[in-house]
Amino acid sequence: MNLAKNKSSKVSSAPENQTPESPMSKQSQDSVPNNSETPSSPERQQPIPPPSHPRQYRAIGLIRARYQQSEEQMTQGTLITPEGTEIEAVLLGRVISLIKNHLDLAKEHLWVVYPRTKIEESRLHVQIVGVWEPETLNQNSTVSQSSEEADDGYFSIRGEVIFYSNEEKIIVVKIKQFPRKEGEKPKFFKLKLQGTLGEKPLRRFWDLKVRLQGETLIIEEGTDLGFAQKRKPKFKKDRKKISPKSFKPRKPGSPVARPVLNKKIKPKGER
Repeated sequence: MNLAKNKSSKVSSAPENQTPESPMSKQSQDSVPNNSETPSSPERQQPIPPPSHPRQYRAIGLIRARYQQSEEQMTQGTLITPEGTEIEAVLLGRVISLIKNHLDLAKEHLWVVYPRTKIEESRLHVQIVGVWEPETLNQNSTVSQSSEEADDGYFSIRGEVIFYSNEEKIIVVKIKQFPRKEGEKPKFFKLKLQGTLGEKPLRRFWDLKVRLQGETLIIEEGTDLGFAQKRKPKFKKDRKKISPKSFKPRKPGSPVARPVLNKKIKPKGER
């Protein structure tokens, strides 16, 4: 299927700071990098930038919806899409102050989110990390692109396929998260998708373009980038070439050595 590309604009709000992934995928990036809201900040041309490395793990997407906070606390609530779909959501980082000071929650906004799926229940819930709305939050911007022209419902999923059912059209992708502190081991989470891939997709790194339909993430296009981890070469021993260390080939014409027998010495007086 043809996937509509994200057009240029400026990030109105960005998530917490995360560094791009280093070679061989030792780190991960779920979201767009940190971007200050001050006028001195560089303009970001896309809500979801291209991968910083071919093997960069990430899971990030865009959802146009109205955020309805729960009665208990503001950071937990529900995204309600124009179609009426309700998706569990939590607020992360600086987007909390952005909502308090600049956004009207009675209106719909284009949210930048991290998707998570509960494998057992097959339900989607998201972490809200930003808003893409330059026409209201960055009025001094020279970029004319509005949030209405962004690719609502598009998700970029990059990681290792660890489960695939061709009959049920279910794919589970394992995504590595960037450690927050030095010395910490990287963490992983699993994301459940629907769709089909190649004949042998397991243990391979995939760049997936995904579309949100209701609460389901459906694969529209996938690129196989090879094995997720380096495979150690296996060396098979050739039994024909292996010979015992004590064995030495005899030269033609050389005498055959006879075994030496130790004779028993009879004591004197015996016959």
